[in-house]
Amino acid sequence: MTAPHLDFERCYRAVSARDARFDGQFITAVRTTGIYCRPSCPAITPKPGNVTFLPTAAAAQQAGYRACRRCLPDAAPGSPLWNVRSDLAARAMRLISDGAVERGGVAALSASLGYSTRQLTRTLTSELGAGPLALARAHRAHTARLLIQTTAMPMSDVAFAAGFSSIRQFNDTVREVFAATPSAMRAEAARRTDGAGPTAGTVRLRLPYREPLDAGWLTWQLSAHAVDGLELFAAGEYRRTLRLPHGTGVAAVRINPIHQNHFGHVLTDLTLQDMRDLAPAVARLRHLLDLDADPESVDAALRADPALSESVDSAPGIRVPGSIDAEELLLRTMIGQQISLAAAATATARLVAHLGEPVDDAALTHGFPSAATIAARGHEVLAGPARRIDAVIGAAAALADGTLVLHAGRTAADLRADLMSYPGIGPWTADYVAMRTLADPDTLLGTDLVVRRGAAALGVNLSEGERWAPWRSYASMHLWRAALSRRGAIPPTLPDHEDQR
Repeated sequence: MTAPHLDFERCYRAVSARDARFDGQFITAVRTTGIYCRPSCPAITPKPGNVTFLPTAAAAQQAGYRACRRCLPDAAPGSPLWNVRSDLAARAMRLISDGAVERGGVAALSASLGYSTRQLTRTLTSELGAGPLALARAHRAHTARLLIQTTAMPMSDVAFAAGFSSIRQFNDTVREVFAATPSAMRAEAARRTDGAGPTAGTVRLRLPYREPLDAGWLTWQLSAHAVDGLELFAAGEYRRTLRLPHGTGVAAVRINPIHQNHFGHVLTDLTLQDMRDLAPAVARLRHLLDLDADPESVDAALRADPALSESVDSAPGIRVPGSIDAEELLLRTMIGQQISLAAAATATARLVAHLGEPVDDAALTHGFPSAATIAARGHEVLAGPARRIDAVIGAAAALADGTLVLHAGRTAADLRADLMSYPGIGPWTADYVAMRTLADPDTLLGTDLVVRRGAAALGVNLSEGERWAPWRSYASMHLWRAALSRRGAIPPTLPDHEDQR
């Protein structure tokens, strides 16, 4: 059975109109050329009998197609389906994008999802046109292209940084996917490059997103929650340290909205200890900024509610912030329960300064401490009620020994239930952490004090929030923003949250 988003007539209309809103949502494969493209590619005007539509680049590669070097289909925003859907295929794609196969293999990926390797492979092949190895190979090819075209790294270093097991495998894959040798791709990129490049040791990328995007809301979220030493927001740039699978890093991102072909981009500089962390770092930044969202669908659905229509019109393309590190998110959220944003930032900054690993950066000082370090030494630094300190230490210990597992491959219901089994984690914290960890679009933060104030200001009955499904997380952002706006154009601090234990 063909997936609804691959309906031939719908896809062909999008391709005929070169509609960029569908880029990343499906792949156009042209039989007569053997090339696959994004739907908006200007180089194709295919006849209906010459095209087929596939769910992923991996499926196109599996079928023998090579990537278009004009439209670069792998550089489109990711599919919003992986957030909207919560089935096995979608959860697997989130983990594959984070490099799970490169780090632990298909067996580890399957185990983390609670399925056998055979079941997982069968499901992914049926749903996405390719198994986990082929999907991971497509991500490796994308990472290799980024490193080839944006760095001067030796090709042997590029091969291993992208996750290939040998130079031969790297060369063969690049030639098969892009119909060019790595050296030819680098020379081609050099001819297109203009202006100053990044500093030595830094990869400069443009992370695309679908327009519109409410940059003001993301700016407030990032700046208001920034923790000294760990993060900095200044002159329109958000800078923070990263704890990644193979080492640490620093990311600097600048949101640059452009209103052309439904796309904008986030200009990003990544400085990494180990280039194998490039793909996970990019995936986590995209997740943090909700860059794979389909804002037109969200806005159209919420605008249909008269109570939200004015808010949607004033903040089109509002995003739901995700997370860079799920463990950090949980522990920071618990530290900030029932205190102001300013107090939470101060407490967290003290924890980072005392227990975080130092980083070599002109503006930042430390990474967020590991769960094991907080479990062992958190009592030396954390202040406040003993019950809250014990709750934070207990959660950190559970994270450190693997009793509590946070990753984007879990279901929202299971993650919420697991979180609420720990002392000090109530419905608000569980909902908030699950929403941000999973990029769940359908969590209504109905117990949040600020959301309730926003609902009262707009005359909204939260008990009727079901009408916003499957976009209740975005409705929560609008209600949150409404309350803050009425306090003075989005204040620099956020009022206290209430956690209903």
